[in-house]
Amino acid sequence: MRLLVLGGTEFVGRALVEAALGRGWEVTVFHRGRHEVPSGVRSLLGDRTAPDGLAALAEAAAGQEWDAVVDTWSQGPRAVRDAARLLAGRVGRYVYVSTCSVYEWAPEPGYDESARLVEGAADAEHTDYPRDKRGGELAVLDAFGADRSVLVRCGLILGPYENIGRLPWWLNRIARGGPVLAPGPRELPLQYVDARDLSEWMLGAVEKGLSGPYNMVAPRGHTTMGALLEACVEATGSDAELRWTAPEAILDAGIEPWTQMPVWVPPGSEEEAALHSIDVSRAVRDGLSCRPVGETVRDTWAWLRSLGGEAPLRQRADRTAPGVDPAVEAKVLGL
Repeated sequence: MRLLVLGGTEFVGRALVEAALGRGWEVTVFHRGRHEVPSGVRSLLGDRTAPDGLAALAEAAAGQEWDAVVDTWSQGPRAVRDAARLLAGRVGRYVYVSTCSVYEWAPEPGYDESARLVEGAADAEHTDYPRDKRGGELAVLDAFGADRSVLVRCGLILGPYENIGRLPWWLNRIARGGPVLAPGPRELPLQYVDARDLSEWMLGAVEKGLSGPYNMVAPRGHTTMGALLEACVEATGSDAELRWTAPEAILDAGIEPWTQMPVWVPPGSEEEAALHSIDVSRAVRDGLSCRPVGETVRDTWAWLRSLGGEAPLRQRADRTAPGVDPAVEAKVLGL
């Protein structure tokens, strides 16, 4: 198989490239040159936001075809539109890494791929994350049609190479030890997908010739908040004491779910319905397999330690660094 990855040097893209190489695929990566690419990968340099930024890709496409392209772009949809139009006659299938945020807020608990979608435009400049991703989907559909497009609507993504900082923050906090503010309830179900499991599913989708939209996280009940944080304690070998705290106490302290308390959202909230109550039966039917939470946590900790504990953070205007202030944590815990 011949795979083209638009991006391919960070988080999901990097996990995807490694998975494809592991299958013996021929991989080409189009990127801006800010990060290294694995050996054995053909590297094309260009900036999709710059004038004539697709020149290297256009030159390569003039003399080569690929079985599939995977695109992780998350800003202005126009960049997806331009790449998709350029590649329409040179690539068999377009796999676009989208998001469950393309569904109208707030979705009903247990929503599937038929839920109502936000508005988007394929030729738009950067607006906001949900509309940008929906615009990207529309750009792919316009160039490749529904039968040659795979729209992978991800929820929470964790695992090695994470450049958002959610699981790295928990690992570093728990590694420091002592009493840790653990947001309850302990048995709160979580849904996420390890970037490596996501990558394997996408490669399998190419091999099987799948098409259409897919919600992409582990099935509900795959793990819990308690299992995640206890896996962090075990992986780090820390003496941390998890102090499970009622949601009301966390919210009353002004701590923001999801951002200041990464991964966690209050039970019964709209956020829980949107993030941890997703129907993924279609993806499971078509091959999604998710590794245990302990493996994701251990491997992320090993990667984080290889970097000296400092995870790379990809900053966006609409995203703040995750984690709660230590003074606020201590106050809630009564320390």
